[in-house]
Amino acid sequence: MKRVIHYILTLFVILSSCAGPASELENFNVEVYSPEYAQGFSILGAEGMESTIIRVTNPWQGADGIKSDLLILRGGEKVPSGFKGQVLDGPAKRVVCMSSTYVAMLDAVGSVSTVVGVSGIHFVTNEYVREHKDQIGDVGYDGNINFELLVALEPDVVLLYGVSGASAMETKLRELKIPYMYVGEYVEQIPLGKSEWLVAISEVVGRRDEGVERFSAIPSRYNSIKEMVSKSGINHPKVMINTPYGDSWFMASTSSYVAMLINDAGGDYLYRGNSSNQSLTIDMEQAAILTSQADVWINVDGVESVAELSAKYPKFADSPCVKAGQVYRNDRNSVPQGGNDYWESGVVFPDVVLADLAKIFYPDLMGDVEYTYYRKLE
Repeated sequence: MKRVIHYILTLFVILSSCAGPASELENFNVEVYSPEYAQGFSILGAEGMESTIIRVTNPWQGADGIKSDLLILRGGEKVPSGFKGQVLDGPAKRVVCMSSTYVAMLDAVGSVSTVVGVSGIHFVTNEYVREHKDQIGDVGYDGNINFELLVALEPDVVLLYGVSGASAMETKLRELKIPYMYVGEYVEQIPLGKSEWLVAISEVVGRRDEGVERFSAIPSRYNSIKEMVSKSGINHPKVMINTPYGDSWFMASTSSYVAMLINDAGGDYLYRGNSSNQSLTIDMEQAAILTSQADVWINVDGVESVAELSAKYPKFADSPCVKAGQVYRNDRNSVPQGGNDYWESGVVFPDVVLADLAKIFYPDLMGDVEYTYYRKLE
């Protein structure tokens, strides 16, 4: 009897030594992927294990010390003791995207066919989604989600975001036991930081190698264009942005994504009165003064021609950039309902956006480069 008990205890010790330590949460300390530009995520692994954790930090504006983990189990491995995050059993094959930007990221790594649900399907410009509207569900918006449809779609994971706090979906998703992952690309200030989130999303669908490879070419081209215009010796054109939205004219911060793209493309962003982490409004008088100083006016909205712009905003009609026809919209690829690919694949490929802007600012320098996101108003 003692021999049997000794055998059982010995077997228990052996099994514990083999399976126990490898499954402990603290062993997930191997940096499988450490972003070079993005601040909001990392991918962690454990020695001798196939499973990974995507760790997302501070994924919405104003977040401080917020951490959200998604564990992707592989090879029959178990959830490590002490893990309190979301669990995905194997790479996702069915994904609901609460932002069309995530659709573009999945498309970039050859996994757009995993999309089974989106938010606002008629605003999505992605070709695959538009061609499969009868197969892809529209689950609604953060404050008005069709959870019955969401459950029926049987998603493996929901990719979501928070604006100034956690998504209103989070509690219900936990109740329904549907895994989710926050994607915080929109709070990244650096264009390449936003783009690098495609690696995090590629990990969700088991295509990390493709994600890393696809992303690796983007900084190379981006920095090549940036270096070319900086060495050109040509005077930087002064740049004005936007048109009124209702009664407000929003101007981006000098440290913003838009300002950085302008500066990296060799432009001189005119508005220096905002160094915060969000856009601020200016009045029409200040906008008129800035526009009168601009060589180029980009990201205009609500007009289809220079003549219409002058008629709608007569105070700006005599500005040099308007008279010279140097007025551009960034909606070359858009849909009638208002969706704009600039905010979808343009986030994934800032190198292409930069090429557009460099073409606007330095047409001779960029040669035969065709616009992808921008168009000149005639």
